[in-house]
Amino acid sequence: MHGGLLLRIDPRSFDFGGYAAFAQDDTGCNAPSQAPKPGAQSIMTRFGAVAFGILLTGAALPSAAQNFGFGRNGGNYIQSPFLPNVKYDGRFTFARLSYNNPSYESHYYRGLPAWAHGYDLAERNLMQILNTLSTTHPRLESGVVMALDDPELFKYPLSYMTEAGFWSLTDKEAAMFRKYLMKGGFVIFDDFRDDGRGGGGYANFLANMQRIVPNPRIVDLTPKDPIFHSFFDINDFNVLKNAYDRGNNGHPILQGIYDENDPSKRLVAMINYSTDVSQFWEYNGQGLRPMDGANEGYKMGINYLMYAMAH
Repeated sequence: MHGGLLLRIDPRSFDFGGYAAFAQDDTGCNAPSQAPKPGAQSIMTRFGAVAFGILLTGAALPSAAQNFGFGRNGGNYIQSPFLPNVKYDGRFTFARLSYNNPSYESHYYRGLPAWAHGYDLAERNLMQILNTLSTTHPRLESGVVMALDDPELFKYPLSYMTEAGFWSLTDKEAAMFRKYLMKGGFVIFDDFRDDGRGGGGYANFLANMQRIVPNPRIVDLTPKDPIFHSFFDINDFNVLKNAYDRGNNGHPILQGIYDENDPSKRLVAMINYSTDVSQFWEYNGQGLRPMDGANEGYKMGINYLMYAMAH
């Protein structure tokens, strides 16, 4: 399920105050004297020194990022039809998971189904960043929306779900998604919380995961875990300011599930509880989130993608 990738930029060279990026020689060492990490790959750059912060302001993002609204619908608050899935062509493509929950409460945000929050602006912005940082050459124009029991999902190494508190799950979906994770799939659960909006919150998420993964051991992750160093070094979760101040005093709660509940094996699920990492991707370029928060949100997202492709 995983393809190879060649990184263009050394993430250690990014200082989001000075926005410096350094080219490397063939030994993998930075042009300024700096010893590479053990096992570091030789990394190439096409820009030398760049103002990466300019990219994160939205200047290099799709023009739709300048509008406040849903997906391609610009500033309108009326839901536009979902885009048809692009045909699989081998390129890395962002796969968003859909689920059926017809309740009024699950459509609290602009009348959208809960799984569609941020669609499809969040993923397109993140893919622009991935395209700049690597030779992965992801699909930029759009991602795909997949049901958990769609056989086509097995073509995509990473999947993403938002608002898992409203997530409904059939037996067929549970069985198929279990196979997806066992065969190398990786899922990000983002943007769900316990706040009385009518969703089941964490209890609903946990009940569904117990149907997918027998006796799942959900562990609290720390900045020492490999996923937070798969590209950028993230040494403090509190740099990612919570998109909403609910629970845990506004601090993000990041959890994971390991393959066969064994921490020596790969993560199969990344859980962003009581925080909304993708909102930073979605709102970037609209002036609705602080610049430093958007930078950290992108770092987190890129680390998730790199980990999924490498594991």
